[in-house]
Amino acid sequence: MNKLDLVRSAVDRLDLQRKDAVALIDGVFEDIQAAVIAGDPVKIPGFGQFKVRDRAARMARNPATGEQVKVPAKRVFKFLPAKALKEAVMSKRGGRAGSTRKKTSSKASTRKAPVRKAAGRKRR
Repeated sequence: MNKLDLVRSAVDRLDLQRKDAVALIDGVFEDIQAAVIAGDPVKIPGFGQFKVRDRAARMARNPATGEQVKVPAKRVFKFLPAKALKEAVMSKRGGRAGSTRKKTSSKASTRKAPVRKAAGRKRR
């Protein structure tokens, strides 16, 4: 789903003009963005929480060389889903709604081909 899909949904659900729906969606995104930039968490019950966390500077290790590297402090954006959203996602095991395709495990695609017997002489 993208912004255009959200606008279409708002037009259908709320019986709005398209330009009003675009203004509504843009306004919601701008408000969320402004609050998160200011450091305030945005909590939407039943959906989740948007927030920014500060990460301290730390020492890490380059896996290729084994050399220690200093990682600077930074701010990271986080989305924490609500319990209701997690449960709804976990209850949909088959993927998207309406999808009849089953997931295949990674093991199934890495199986070796069956061994065939070498063609030999025919016996009489």
